Amino acid sequence: MHRSGATMAWNVFKFCTALRALGSIMILLVLGVVGVTYYAVVLNTYGPALYAGGFDFLVAFVVLILFHSLFCTALRALGSIMILLVLGVVGVTYYAVVLNTYGPALYAGGFDFLVAFVVLILFHSLLVMLLWSYFAAVFTDPGSVPPNWRPAIDEEIGEANPLVGSDLNNDVPSDSSHQRIRYCRKCNQVKPPRCHHCSLCGRCVLKMDHHCVWVVNCVGALNYKYFLLFLFYTFLETTLVTASLLPLFLAFFSDGEIPGSPGSLATTFLAFVLDLAFALSVLGFLIMHISLVASNTTTIEAYEKKTTPKWPYDLGRRKNFEQVFGMDKRYWFIPAYSEEDIRRMPALQGLDYPSKPDFNSQ
Repeated sequence: MHRSGATMAWNVFKFCTALRALGSIMILLVLGVVGVTYYAVVLNTYGPALYAGGFDFLVAFVVLILFHSLFCTALRALGSIMILLVLGVVGVTYYAVVLNTYGPALYAGGFDFLVAFVVLILFHSLLVMLLWSYFAAVFTDPGSVPPNWRPAIDEEIGEANPLVGSDLNNDVPSDSSHQRIRYCRKCNQVKPPRCHHCSLCGRCVLKMDHHCVWVVNCVGALNYKYFLLFLFYTFLETTLVTASLLPLFLAFFSDGEIPGSPGSLATTFLAFVLDLAFALSVLGFLIMHISLVASNTTTIEAYEKKTTPKWPYDLGRRKNFEQVFGMDKRYWFIPAYSEEDIRRMPALQGLDYPSKPDFNSQ
């Protein structure tokens, strides 16, 4: 029986959505603990005590003030918790693969030595690139609107343009790429093309894709490549770990005796399950973002342009790829750009993007 192309595409979409959902389990777990705590303290215990009056009211009032103050501080610290969670998974994986399994195999000699040597070289190489890309995405500013920035058309008109500094509407054309001058009422400033306001960061972010809790940062024009490389190397690393620990994992269900202490065996089992879950989850994200890069679209724009038949920034797959990764092939797989690419490609600065008419006329 043959399935139609539409049915198969829908099944692939559902499959990728399910894979992506795996990565949200830990976040939902954290939020669940927060919700249970809030219900127990505020809604169930000290909230009703506010109506009791007297000393009970005073105690409840003080507790709730302190709780909400610390609660907000804890939410702000959630980002650091997510970083520690990532490093924790890396630590468990490193112990299981290097210290517990393939490190000791280096002393075995023969074929076991060769396998262990190859696995450890690949593991450490991917780990270095993973952490480099991760911290580049965490600590790189995704891009913000420069003070007193104005669109190019406004600079040509001059200082007398009454639109600058005013409450702009969305009906004013700006340039040949059919973009419109947009105004952020929260930041009280004009927004460049493809720029969006992030309520979590409290500012406008250049070419904003989404706010990622795993990197504790917005993903935008200046760190989108680093985020993609983080996904790429995470998938390769977790796939390598899953494959290398699979024989030990299967041994848990055999009748034979497994060497090692209960603690080391439990850590190996946990590392396999975690890395398998992350490999499947990251695979969904990676597939989605590969399709976005191929069409030169962000996650936000993908939702916004559902009814738009033509996308002016789609320059073809090769050019779309270069708009994110640069033109210098030596830098495609490392979280950095060459100075020449930064100088000659305005898109890497996040303020100006070539569209089809502009690009073809060059």
